[in-house]
Amino acid sequence: MSATTHRYEDAVARYFEAWNAEDPAARAKAVAAAWTEDGAYTDPLADVSGHEGIAAVIAAAHEQFPGFEFRLSGGVDGHHDTARFSWELVSGADGSAPVAGSDVITLDGQGRIRAVLGFLDRVPAGA
Repeated sequence: MSATTHRYEDAVARYFEAWNAEDPAARAKAVAAAWTEDGAYTDPLADVSGHEGIAAVIAAAHEQFPGFEFRLSGGVDGHHDTARFSWELVSGADGSAPVAGSDVITLDGQGRIRAVLGFLDRVPAGA
């Protein structure tokens, strides 16, 4: 595995650490570790920038899906400063995954996320 591959996988690992942080203080710390200060997150339901905006989107996901965890689905693929990966939102109670998506991230020179473009591939009715 090349250093470049590790760069993408490390960034994605920090991304999931932020998305899975339930405690607000831990979430703020994880968001700061994963994103640049002016980092952005855009998906069909949100378009925010900055650590506070990103942390608020993550908190809202936890409120809507308590007891769920974001998990990588498949591998991480990347080139230059861009990586893509798929994920699922998995229930800790029964293992179901009602939500799934694919994200494309852009990294800065230190491997922190500058931007996320998220796509929802599977969403439950009424969500």
